[in-house]
Amino acid sequence: MKTFAGWLVVLLMGFGAAHAFDAASVPAPKRTKLGQYLSSQEAAKFMDQNASKALFLDVRTPAEVTFLGMPAQADANVPYMKEPDFPTWDSVKGTFKLEPNPDFITEVRRRLAAKHLQPADPIVLICRSGDRSAAAANLLAEAGFKNVYSVVDGYEGDLATSGPKAGQRAVNGWKNAGLPWSYKLDKAKMYKMEN
Repeated sequence: MKTFAGWLVVLLMGFGAAHAFDAASVPAPKRTKLGQYLSSQEAAKFMDQNASKALFLDVRTPAEVTFLGMPAQADANVPYMKEPDFPTWDSVKGTFKLEPNPDFITEVRRRLAAKHLQPADPIVLICRSGDRSAAAANLLAEAGFKNVYSVVDGYEGDLATSGPKAGQRAVNGWKNAGLPWSYKLDKAKMYKMEN
């Protein structure tokens, strides 16, 4: 039996609204100023229904996209963070540090225009697991965008905390849901770094 909130989600989805993910269940690092979220499955369905009316951006680094593939429905890779020219090690995270992409907002605007969309049209952002897409959504909100959705489970999903896959990204996410993706990349969709 559906709760009132469950019926409201069904009703909203029927009218084409993207917001269907329960915002109260979003972990703090994945929360956005706009409070608009989609699961990977909701994002795929939303883009199926609104491909010409929304912009779907993969905000991971070009290296991540190259080695792990990209959602087939993504319009472009526009990295929120990028690898610096001289990488340094982040001992807390156990990886190389990334730096903000100074061209992010400009590139988002360019991709909107290329698709004949306006800043008020929906923008769906996906990263590895939902943290960077939330930060990117916040940056876009600060720039005046109001219709930005973060895919909370991301492309690879969250880390399993127990069982045989503990420590692996096997809980949720685009790839784990069996949604369409590919290693074959379209050059026109890739971010061009200007040096």
